[in-house]
Amino acid sequence: MGNKPTIAISHLGCEKNRIDTEHMLGLLVEAGYNVDTNEELADYVIVNTCSFIEAARAESVRTLVELAEADKKIVITGCMAQHFQEELLEELPEAVAVVGTGDYNKIVDVIQRVETGERVKQISAEPTYIADETTPRYRTTSEGVAYLRVAEGCDYRCAFCIIPHLRGNQRSRTIESIVAEAKQLASEGVQELILISQITTNYGLDLYGEPRLADLLRSLGEVDIPWIRMHYAYPTGLTPSVIQAIQETSNVLPYLDLPLQHSHPEILRAMNRPWQGRVNDGVIERIKTALPDAVLRTTFIVGFPGETDEHFEHLLQFVKRHEFDHAGVFTFSPEAGTPAYNLPSQLPQSVMEQRRDALMEAQQPISLKKNQSQVGKRVDVLIEQQHPATGELIGRSARFAPEVDGLVYVQGDAPLGTIVRVEITAADAYDLHGSVVPSPLSVVC
Repeated sequence: MGNKPTIAISHLGCEKNRIDTEHMLGLLVEAGYNVDTNEELADYVIVNTCSFIEAARAESVRTLVELAEADKKIVITGCMAQHFQEELLEELPEAVAVVGTGDYNKIVDVIQRVETGERVKQISAEPTYIADETTPRYRTTSEGVAYLRVAEGCDYRCAFCIIPHLRGNQRSRTIESIVAEAKQLASEGVQELILISQITTNYGLDLYGEPRLADLLRSLGEVDIPWIRMHYAYPTGLTPSVIQAIQETSNVLPYLDLPLQHSHPEILRAMNRPWQGRVNDGVIERIKTALPDAVLRTTFIVGFPGETDEHFEHLLQFVKRHEFDHAGVFTFSPEAGTPAYNLPSQLPQSVMEQRRDALMEAQQPISLKKNQSQVGKRVDVLIEQQHPATGELIGRSARFAPEVDGLVYVQGDAPLGTIVRVEITAADAYDLHGSVVPSPLSVVC
């Protein structure tokens, strides 16, 4: 047993990648490998890469090169392995294996083969695998939070997006499988479950012949977890039945992450999102009417090929009009292998950056106003960490998703991984500040 190699995992990219990392860790631990966070002590380092946009690839490459220079044996997994297997093997002699996005479940076999001296290429051209509740998993998030994948892959073909090419077509898990995993996570003390897939509103379409998100949410309402948060809700998929399920299921947070990307019908058509252009304003108004407490997050791409000043002005007014709680803005990144890569009228980086800055500037006072509306309120906060120097607690209210939104800085005492009442005393454009409301039951002895 003691002679098995030690393995470290370096994780890059999104929360979908994080789940893959957690399954690889679970499988390796189950097979008796020593898993260490310290890459220096490890015999092998698995680098779970991202290939979504240029900046993400650059980070993945940087990590790989640093490890190669440190003479590490590298196993490359994830989206970049799927995307550039031959190039990676050629450029990095230190790479002992490349493993595709649909093959991470074979990680133990891959390591065993590498141990015999083989250089392993384990990549399904068309990823079809999805883990379920029986696949071992070792969580890497704070104890109160877990991601739960409801589906993998995507059937849409947006002109700018390489994801379907890297992760395959949509494949959903059954409602029973998802609920079983949710119950397992509840028993581990998870307070917040974050449902993820490429397009959560399309959940079940491939499996049941129709989207079944409303049924899934109602079933998860039976699980003893206080907060259930959905990521990546397409506005068109927020049907009256889904909105009703959110209204009627008390632990489903009215937090909607709408990846809108743009507001102008011509740009949406060019992005191959024509279904979206007709409905934006109407859908957003409908959501706000049905879910007056809803927190709306969105993301936009500026500088898509052919975006004129007029198109951008349309987007700017759209952002000012709808007052999203949170908005992320990305400059267009031309991805080889996507239709948008070859489009004429690519914009200069400087123009894209000006537009991004202008859009962020328009959003700032809106985010500030939304945060200031919380001052004086008592809200539930999931306590996630304690500042090592000041001892101040740090957590999130239901309005904030991990990684992408703000934090709540909390004075007072509370155990990590619990939800407590906090009175909000101050706000800025990103974060909130407050103090723990003493519970009326606590007796000072």
